[in-house]
Amino acid sequence: MRKQTKKNSVIFFVYVLQCSDQTYYIGSTKNLEKRLVQHNAHKAGARYTKMRRPVVLKYSESFPTLHEARRREAEIKKWKRPQKEHLFKIN
Repeated sequence: MRKQTKKNSVIFFVYVLQCSDQTYYIGSTKNLEKRLVQHNAHKAGARYTKMRRPVVLKYSESFPTLHEARRREAEIKKWKRPQKEHLFKIN
């Protein structure tokens, strides 16, 4: 799902996936729908999620730049599990 705010501008996403073993994977992308399909496909996706399929999208945020999305990704990755789960509940 590529969202556009201005002509030819791309929105970047930070997303949290819940894996089949109940762990979380946090990533960033410019095409959220395509990336989710890749994570669940047998030929593509992150190494972490390959052995933990299927994955389910639990949360996403959009940002105007990749830099901002990656900064938020790094922030969420530092959080403990209860903080991540609180993020899902409030949204």
